[in-house]
Amino acid sequence: MKELLLSAAIACGVSLFAPVAYAKVPCEETLKEVRTARDAATPADATKVDNLIAKGIERCNADDDNRSNDFFQQALTAMGK
Repeated sequence: MKELLLSAAIACGVSLFAPVAYAKVPCEETLKEVRTARDAATPADATKVDNLIAKGIERCNADDDNRSNDFFQQALTAMGK
């Protein structure tokens, strides 16, 4: 029975060992929003915002969209968006 379930999972492309989390929005799209907001804003703590954006870009380049979007959201929040 186990072999049948494993074979079915493999045939369907389902991983039983490593759950895959997909970002709801690609980080590249969120980055566009963040850059537009940054260009239009003068945040009180510009260094913090710029650091969050840099961390988000780093994670985006590593194909970690969820974590990247977390950093971008923090930057937007720091800018009052």
